[in-house]
Amino acid sequence: MRPGVSVLDAVAATGVPVLSSCRTGTCGTCETAVLDGIPEHRDAILDDLERSENRCMFPCVSRAAADRLVLDL
Repeated sequence: MRPGVSVLDAVAATGVPVLSSCRTGTCGTCETAVLDGIPEHRDAILDDLERSENRCMFPCVSRAAADRLVLDL
């Protein structure tokens, strides 16, 4: 994935549909389970504890914090 590209945009470019609404990380529509890897959370929804657990992310604004990120799409 190119730097500066959200996970949502990268996934959409491959033809995989992901439900989204706001594209600003505030509505929660695109909440996606994280199966493996560490996301770089850029949303305004999760608190610090939820972010540290890395169980879900909001791909409309978030990025991968490592080379590998596996989501339950």
